[in-house]
Amino acid sequence: MLAEMSDDPRLDISVPGNLLPVDGRFCSGPSKVRPAQAEAVAAAATNLLGTSHRQAPVKGLVGRVRGGLSQLFQLPDGYEVLLGNGGTTLFWDAATFGLIENKSQHLSFGEFSSKFATAAKDAPFLDNPQIIEAPAGTKADAVGTPGIDLYGLTHNETSTGVVAPIVRPSGADDGAIVAVDATSIAGGIVVDPSQFDCYYFAPQKCFAADGGIWLAACSPTAIERIERIKASGRWIPAILDLQTAVTNSRGNQTLNTPAVATLIMLADQIDWMLSNGGLGWAASRSEKSSSILYGWAESSAYAAPFVAKPDERSPVVGTIDIDGFDAPMLCDILRRNGVLDTDSYRKLGRNQIRVGMFPAVEPDDVAALCATIDYVAERLL
Repeated sequence: MLAEMSDDPRLDISVPGNLLPVDGRFCSGPSKVRPAQAEAVAAAATNLLGTSHRQAPVKGLVGRVRGGLSQLFQLPDGYEVLLGNGGTTLFWDAATFGLIENKSQHLSFGEFSSKFATAAKDAPFLDNPQIIEAPAGTKADAVGTPGIDLYGLTHNETSTGVVAPIVRPSGADDGAIVAVDATSIAGGIVVDPSQFDCYYFAPQKCFAADGGIWLAACSPTAIERIERIKASGRWIPAILDLQTAVTNSRGNQTLNTPAVATLIMLADQIDWMLSNGGLGWAASRSEKSSSILYGWAESSAYAAPFVAKPDERSPVVGTIDIDGFDAPMLCDILRRNGVLDTDSYRKLGRNQIRVGMFPAVEPDDVAALCATIDYVAERLL
């Protein structure tokens, strides 16, 4: 099939330059990096890069990130920003060891929302979790249940483009915590910190940095849970020990050497968001971009939003079904014209495109993407 596609003359479709986006990066992660972020890394070449992360300059950078996130999310008094080595996949294991006391409930409605549930299910020291599933393209809802001590929510399912509200489940036991996987939407949507105890993410989506670290905004209740589980004597691997992360984060450090360039890009992105109006401003950019994309798809003869309910459509990751021609061919043609990474999530198995619309993406470029797709589609249909 690949050989047949490579010989297809339609792959040579050339899109006029006046239609193309100024910046063709629409990946759903890693996402578009602003030039100013790369410039910030270059500017740190002799004073941060290649220096000890135990010394004041790098610790100051970590403190800048933690303080900036506290301001961006308007965290209440007592909430703390933790960070550690590894990304969200590592944090699911860390949370399995250090946040779930006995039994958890998980919402599973796509590839990534299922992963924390699987980690909890496989842990021999925990009770079997309660897993509430929903078909791809829809969301699941938490149900307050006696005996559940952690509710694992997903704010944005990256594989399908579904967004879910973050609300504490009614009827939950006193002391139960709400842990939210916000990897692909933190920084791209307004969220109420009173509705979560642990809002965790990695920086390669809305924050336009590289991966390799995790960050988590934690309530005093979550911190107390971490401390209590550690004190119980449960064996926890050092790299997954959230109590160690608490101690190191308070000192603006990480257990192992962090990716300093990633922290520089993250800090610059946080400053950019704050200087322009904060989380509401950043979220409005993604909201404008997604309105353009979904409006175009709804009016198209060959495209349609995959997520049927408008209020469940993600503002940062848009999935669009294509009818009448091959979506992978479309993505290949777009790439040859400098429009990058519009491919659907591989395991979803649909004839569709997926568009990253994080705050760094210009809404005008999303509009240009739609016009570019129309131009190509006219020649494929």
